[in-house]
Amino acid sequence: MNLTVKGRNLVLTEAISAYAQEKLGKLSKYLANGSRCEVELWTEKNPSITDNQVVEATIFTKGPVIRAREASPDIYASIDLVYAKLERQVKKYRGKLIARSQGAHKEVLAAQGFNVLEEPEAVEEEAVAPRIVKTKQFLVKPMTPEEAALQLELVGHDFFVFTNSESGETAVIYKRRDGNYGLIEAQS
Repeated sequence: MNLTVKGRNLVLTEAISAYAQEKLGKLSKYLANGSRCEVELWTEKNPSITDNQVVEATIFTKGPVIRAREASPDIYASIDLVYAKLERQVKKYRGKLIARSQGAHKEVLAAQGFNVLEEPEAVEEEAVAPRIVKTKQFLVKPMTPEEAALQLELVGHDFFVFTNSESGETAVIYKRRDGNYGLIEAQS
């Protein structure tokens, strides 16, 4: 795994860089050859509390991009927290790959570029594929996006499916993290 450590508004000492490379380099045993990891460290100023040392790591794989961010008053503790979070995510990703291949032989996984451990590790419970546990049916009524936003607030859900009366297409309105609304419109 190609590992890059950068500092932003922070004096990146050789010790900090070596610690981050040693700690996060351990993840390479779970990842395919050719994966790359970028680690960025910086100090976050907060006048009400002590300055937070932030570590953000991004792993680029053949599949998804795996990202983690942690902050604490100590830079080494932040690196440890990011490592723990990334290790969980990488094990989950690797477990899904193994489950998807239906327990393929080690040779098949090795041919795909994965480092195969001698003894397979137990896959965490999180690695079980999600399943549909509830099905709901309802009438999709024609309304404007503004009316749909009002309905969304009234029902108290994260999203609301409706037929856009302006376009005649099925649409979904959802509540964004910033408090605003998002609109997804289907095109046929």
